Amino acid sequence: MEKLILGLDPGLAILGFGAIVSKEDTLDCRQPPPTYQTTVNMVDFGIITTPANQEMGQRLCTLHDDLHTLVTEIKPDLVAIEKLFFYRMANTILVAQARGVLMLVLAQHKLPYVEFTPAQIKQALTGYGNAEKYDVQEAVARELNLDRIPKPDDAADALAVALTALFHI
Repeated sequence: MEKLILGLDPGLAILGFGAIVSKEDTLDCRQPPPTYQTTVNMVDFGIITTPANQEMGQRLCTLHDDLHTLVTEIKPDLVAIEKLFFYRMANTILVAQARGVLMLVLAQHKLPYVEFTPAQIKQALTGYGNAEKYDVQEAVARELNLDRIPKPDDAADALAVALTALFHI
């Protein structure tokens, strides 16, 4: 069985995305219970950007259009989203507006989604809810058998969100 998960790290200026596919193969079904092996591979990752000097409505339209294209191309079975983290009110409002567009696109495509806090993502990948960003990124590279940490950071964060969803399903 295959499951394609799209992870999203919401933001207005930079929205990170990362897609992974999980495949479960039966190794031995001669004796009950059957033995399974799960493999996980990266499908794609990257960012969607909007220029700071662009009018807000246009930035939100760009996010909408690019997310719509991304979801249409990737065709995920599940979307995993990092929950909004409050640290600066002005930035939080901008991220919330971007999340609204993101949620609209998911609703338009009738896609199921799950959300995780930053602490849940850190816990799932490192075993420690207060892990450093670099430790999480190293775990992403290790889990996906990558030679190096994916760049930019927002894309690596989105892959971490996707992996967290995989570990929780």
